[in-house]
Amino acid sequence: MTTGYLTTHVLDTARGCPAAGLRIELYRIEGETRTRLATMVTNADGRTDERILPEERFETGTYELLFHAGAYLDSIGTAPEAPRFLDMIPIRFGMSAPAHYHVPLLLSPFGYSTYRGS
Repeated sequence: MTTGYLTTHVLDTARGCPAAGLRIELYRIEGETRTRLATMVTNADGRTDERILPEERFETGTYELLFHAGAYLDSIGTAPEAPRFLDMIPIRFGMSAPAHYHVPLLLSPFGYSTYRGS
């Protein structure tokens, strides 16, 4: 039987290294309801120590990862702006079948990208 789970990885492309210490929240989206399922912080490798959504909690549906980019940029000494160009980065995505879903974030102070990884 195939099981599903969710992982993420954040890379600081401006500095060329993992984004350590970045707070991430996971939400399940059902209609207009947004339920927080997890809050984690990236480790020295830019990953969470545990799967952000483990196999035993996996359900298909719509989810959102909320990356606290502004606080991370502040913590590494990136020159502040008022307001910061990128502060909170929401990535909303669907998981349609049990599988390993990997949603990485490539981050810089003025841009980001994501993709479905493996």
